[in-house]
Amino acid sequence: MRLWAFMGEQLLLQFATLNTMNKQRTLLLAVLCACMLLALDQATKIWAVNALGDQHISLIGQALSLKLVFNPGAAFSFGSGFTWVFTLIAAAVCIGLPIYIARQCRRGECTRGALVALASIWAGACGNLIDRLFRDPGFGHGHVIDFISYGDFFVGNIADIELVVGVIAFIIIQMLAEQSEHSGQSEQS
Repeated sequence: MRLWAFMGEQLLLQFATLNTMNKQRTLLLAVLCACMLLALDQATKIWAVNALGDQHISLIGQALSLKLVFNPGAAFSFGSGFTWVFTLIAAAVCIGLPIYIARQCRRGECTRGALVALASIWAGACGNLIDRLFRDPGFGHGHVIDFISYGDFFVGNIADIELVVGVIAFIIIQMLAEQSEHSGQSEQS
């Protein structure tokens, strides 16, 4: 456990509060990362629509395959009758997250790791929002293009991966920051 704490502290020291020039470069890195992840999501969805059709392509036996699905709901097609709710939530994230990021940076509380994690979350939310706004059956009710099938569990897309990885990374970074802050306070006592 002490090894993890030490590694976390070292990571946080590298990503510690940045001076103004580094803040601008780090913010630029986050914006570029978000744009690249969003482009990757949209490109893979365009590919899936054009290449997969009714095919089911096995990648790793039954565990992982490619299968095109138009999902009206959230994960596991949950809430398929409430597409407009998911549209509003995704829009709130796509608008609110950049505001949150800007405030954190102004306060000097932004780190590279946290910004990249938040960029991943933003790209995932925006990728699925684009589908909900511009895909059939209509504006605000569009179905999300899913094509990565995880056995009998669910079918997802690159945006879903970006969301999950971004949230997990952000939580870990925040936990390490708190742990480092607490260990720094106890050393000063």
